[in-house]
Amino acid sequence: HQDFGAIFDKAQVKIFTEEKAVEEVLAQAREIYHKRDARIEGMTDETTETFYSCTLCQSFAPNHVCIVSPERTGLCGAYNWMDCKASYEINPTGPNQPIPKGDLLDPKLGQWKGTNEFVYKASRQKVERVSLYSIMNDPMTTCGCCECIAAILPMCNGVMTVNRDYLGMTPCGMKFTTLAGSVGGGQVTPGFLGHSKYNITQKKWLAAEGGILRLVWMPKMLKDEIRERFIKRSEEIGIPNLIDMIADETIGVTEDEILPFLTEKNHPALSMDPIIG
Repeated sequence: HQDFGAIFDKAQVKIFTEEKAVEEVLAQAREIYHKRDARIEGMTDETTETFYSCTLCQSFAPNHVCIVSPERTGLCGAYNWMDCKASYEINPTGPNQPIPKGDLLDPKLGQWKGTNEFVYKASRQKVERVSLYSIMNDPMTTCGCCECIAAILPMCNGVMTVNRDYLGMTPCGMKFTTLAGSVGGGQVTPGFLGHSKYNITQKKWLAAEGGILRLVWMPKMLKDEIRERFIKRSEEIGIPNLIDMIADETIGVTEDEILPFLTEKNHPALSMDPIIG
């Protein structure tokens, strides 16, 4: 009520504990989120002069600042550009503040003068620059509550990503919990990047390194969850069967185990420029 008293007087919380009821409510929630995501599909970072900040997680990651643009949703998956815009209109002094982009400094990396200045100030002068489209050059910080974490796989010349629901080992040698502990907390960690599930199928995801063409491994459960959107995105770039070239834990959980599969499938990442150097 302290934050949203301007739009409602009371709120009721209902907790579901029976599995069948939980699944029904989850299905309803996912449908609502799908409708929300569809509203932003037609927007691009070039069509707006204002991005938004999110500093909700600074209570446990003091240096972390999330920059939310139309083509880079919040790494927690809960906030997109429209959510932040609405939040600011409801609570102008809250964690979602407008950021005028200012001069474009690097279109490939996704750096603007306005976003860099805001991040530097809001991170308590700990982060000087942030790239919205890169995992290697000034990647955005991670707070630890991200839906997924991407990491480079040098031997495969690509990247993997893992969602927090997957509890197994990954080809980078760490489980999600270890990754979150290593890259969370608001530190700049080139080669690692927190992001939302939805962000994977947005056009600017890792665009500086080649986007989804670099994706060589993800858990099967994540692959199944985003399959429809991923195939649509793959068709847009002319490789409709890309999802079948991406390894998962049924193929292997080390680079040595998945590289033969990637080679057999002729994964595009293997013929791209080196991801390091």
